[in-house]
Amino acid sequence: MANPVDGPLVLAVPSKGRLQENAAAFFGRAGLTLAQTSGARDYRGRLKGVDGVEVRFLSASEIAGQLASGAAHLGITGEDLIRETLPDAAGQVELLTPLGFGQATVVVAVPQAWIDVRSMSDLDEVASDMRVRHGKRLRIATKYVNLTRRFFAEHGVADYRIVESLGATEGAPASGSAEIIVDITTTGATLAANALKILDDGVILRSEANLVASLAASWSETPRRAVQAVLGRISAEERARTTREVRAGMPASGEIDLAGLAALHEAELPYGAPEGRGEIMLRCPSDAVFGLAEALVQAGAQAVSVRRIDYAFAAENPLVERLLGRLT
Repeated sequence: MANPVDGPLVLAVPSKGRLQENAAAFFGRAGLTLAQTSGARDYRGRLKGVDGVEVRFLSASEIAGQLASGAAHLGITGEDLIRETLPDAAGQVELLTPLGFGQATVVVAVPQAWIDVRSMSDLDEVASDMRVRHGKRLRIATKYVNLTRRFFAEHGVADYRIVESLGATEGAPASGSAEIIVDITTTGATLAANALKILDDGVILRSEANLVASLAASWSETPRRAVQAVLGRISAEERARTTREVRAGMPASGEIDLAGLAALHEAELPYGAPEGRGEIMLRCPSDAVFGLAEALVQAGAQAVSVRRIDYAFAAENPLVERLLGRLT
């Protein structure tokens, strides 16, 4: 467990490259700015806009370790690294929300020349045959040792040994250091260039960057207060991104079934039609906008307009509720 003395919320974010840029953009959309203390070479910083937050700039793999140990409260890292690094991920961290970047798929890939090997059951036959006929085990080159072991156990494949990869994993079969690989891919182009193919049922994990909370950290008063502020802004931005504000003038008759329209189109009535203003305002999911607007026009509403909104705060916050529910 981390030190129980009240301290700041520790937020671990990627230290460089596209992941850092995307993480900064993610927080920026929520009105939060990642600031390094004294320049690009400083690995500590702060989160402008919320007090009581210390930012640490680390590699994606270090972030997974910091979350596991409780040295960081929140972190941005790939789900693949979480599942690989933490033997009991569900009991050690809470994956709060996927972030839409850093996508990669962990797959089992075999040589294209193995035309009769299309599935894990086919691979099991190859591995058994290799052991019986040649007295050796199928070699798998990978950086994902734990994910590989769990996946192969689930498929009943046992006759193999792992060759831990330190370089370009996809080159292992061509170099003769392994027969097959387990690695990440985005488009599959690199695998194809190395004459490899993905097994039909060989997808181990579809991963992307996640905002992850540690359950081992010391969640004292300051970090709890800070995380509610941070997650409040993130939820408000996420809610706004998928919500539209619909405004219209009241029908000339002054009568309209707002409650019925709202229920039919999953809309909210934040203000409805206050007496004397003659204006209707609703919020609805972005994919329900056209149906709601057309229904308002048919009901006699005038000058119907649709707007994007920047933030939509609400009393309930599912991210905070889920995290606090795991901590109590």
